[in-house]
Formats: sequence, C-alpha cells, structure tokens
Amino acid sequence: MVERTFSADSPNIIVTTYATPDGTRSLQREWAYNRYGSAAGAPTVTAAMDVEEERLSDVDDPDLVERYRSEAHRMRERHDPDEAV
Repeated sequence: MVERTFSADSPNIIVTTYATPDGTRSLQREWAYNRYGSAAGAPTVTAAMDVEEERLSDVDDPDLVERYRSEAHRMRERHDPDEAV
C-alpha cells in the first residue's frame, strides 16, 4: 500500500492505493467506511496484496512513480505483506 486517503466526493469513502515495487503500476480500492458500522469494524487494509496483472493501471506521472516506488520500498522494509496497516 502506498497511499490511503478519503474520497474527494465523500468523507465516508476510504481510498487505498497499492503499487508495484517499481511504482509504474497501481490499483486503487475504495471502502465505504460507514457501511461497516461499529459492530463489524472497518475492513482490514494490509501492507500488500496480490492482484491479477489486468487489474493494474499504468502510472503516467514520473513524480508519482517515484513517490510510489519510495513508499512501496518503505512499506516492504517495515511490514510483512499481510500485516494490517
């Protein structure tokens, strides 16, 4: 995971971004936080995830590629892939 933000359209939507270690491909996931309520709890967001290649999008901005590469490296050093973050 290289980024976690709230949706610009709704503060109840959490957007997580995962990127490949080189930062050139990414996947965004949206979570409707209020959908889970306090009893169910929020979904577990892990440091990494395995996804099919066709689900990934190209990252075209060179600055964003570098930021994703750097953050992916930092997360790999600090967390196991299936560790909740």
